Amino acid sequence: MNGSQQKICTKLSSTYLRKWWITIAIGVCFLIFGILVTFKFSSIVNIAIDHQVSLRSEGQSFGWWAKPPVEPRINIYVYNVTNANEFLNNGSKPLLSEVGPYVYTESWEKVNIIENSNGTISYNMRKIYVFREDLSSGFEEDVVVVPNIPMLSATSQSKHAARFLRLAMASIMDILKIKPFVQVSIGQLLWGYEDPLLKLAKDVVPKEQKLPYEEFGLMYGKNGTSMDRVTIFNGVEDITQYGIIDKYNGHEQLHHWLSDECNLLNGTDGSIFPPHIETDRVLHIYDKDLCRLLPLVFEKEVETKGGIRGFRFSPPSNVFNDMESNPDNACFCPGGPESCPPNGLFNVSLCQYDSPIMLSFPHFYLADESLLEAVEGITPPEKEKHEFFIDIQPDMGTTLRARARIQINLAVSQVLDIKQVANFPDIIFPILWFEEGIDQLPDEITNLMNFAATVPPAARVLLLIVFFALGALLLALAVFCLIRKSHRQSTLHLEGSNYLATAQIDLEKKRAKETTKY
Repeated sequence: MNGSQQKICTKLSSTYLRKWWITIAIGVCFLIFGILVTFKFSSIVNIAIDHQVSLRSEGQSFGWWAKPPVEPRINIYVYNVTNANEFLNNGSKPLLSEVGPYVYTESWEKVNIIENSNGTISYNMRKIYVFREDLSSGFEEDVVVVPNIPMLSATSQSKHAARFLRLAMASIMDILKIKPFVQVSIGQLLWGYEDPLLKLAKDVVPKEQKLPYEEFGLMYGKNGTSMDRVTIFNGVEDITQYGIIDKYNGHEQLHHWLSDECNLLNGTDGSIFPPHIETDRVLHIYDKDLCRLLPLVFEKEVETKGGIRGFRFSPPSNVFNDMESNPDNACFCPGGPESCPPNGLFNVSLCQYDSPIMLSFPHFYLADESLLEAVEGITPPEKEKHEFFIDIQPDMGTTLRARARIQINLAVSQVLDIKQVANFPDIIFPILWFEEGIDQLPDEITNLMNFAATVPPAARVLLLIVFFALGALLLALAVFCLIRKSHRQSTLHLEGSNYLATAQIDLEKKRAKETTKY
């Protein structure tokens, strides 16, 4: 092999080697991309989700939030008292007959929306209720007998007042012919009826102490635009604050309870939550009628319409327990342990104009058994029918399905000086219970959630397979070819050495023959 041939071979060999080293570099890059996908892909997807769900005025989620494309429904069950006279005159247990459901569909809309410069949004909530006779088990005109809540609230509040005031109250009630039980229609009980005590109070109570309504109804004033001004975080700058209440009617906290912790408002309205929810997170919702934040803890995984995976959150079983079994509730008992209601009840009188209203779960679910034993006609509670829960899509923090189930009770105190209620014993008297919520979301939203829940994981797996497979294949191919090239060069070098050695021997033999000849 002459010099020029050797140079050409060396050049070709160098080009060959460079090609496979480039292949190795590309293979390593693919492996690096695979590692990045393994550890960073979820973060990239989360950033995309955060941008999608945060409340920007130009975003799709803002429109869904402002006017939800759902039809919430509230089912109301009333406890009709069937033995009012026997209860008052003979000391019998109240015999209750649960009637309903009376079904109303709702439309929700946030109005008077203002985007603030500090990353918050202020609005008023408009709820319109429409009675659905086709879904109900009765009519709004159905008549029921229920405790006279305005009267019994007044008498219970007067228990520790001066005796002459109680006697004066008895005289007034005698003149107005007010009785402990009233016969009203379902529509009146819910949306309002003229009550003689409230009418009297309107005329005689000082202006600063007057109640903000002229009729009594358990849902009086709720059908329309709320006067309450709510301010929430939009989540644009800090997604962990998405949907969290910043202020309620201009206040950053409540003023009912003994500690700042119990007066906190940092929950959502229950329709949205900060995304990327893990099972160990405690969620909080706030509703004015609850008078507090309601904690929710993970219960189980569920599957909703369209096969969407959700997390079910529900209140802890001891959420309405007394301070002995739930020390966190100590601040909800302003008068100490004695002021705490029995387990399973929550006293909301401080935000109900001192009316002795107690909330519980329906049929006294998770409550002290004595509450159910004090009345007749209420079936034992069942978790499937009476549990409060919210199903949430964990990646986006959107509510998929909800059942907000609450029972309204009246804590009646016996007042012997007021003859109308002298035989009315101390009792927690159930009035009604309701379940409010949604069954499913529109296809437009569920399709987006399905995409967010299924496509990114599938894409991640595909990218991992592609990057790691290509990277490994290119590396293996390059290493194989380099080893093969190296082996071939070694073989050629050995053959060349053998050739030179044979030629040298032949040359020496030839020289020896010539020497012998001469």
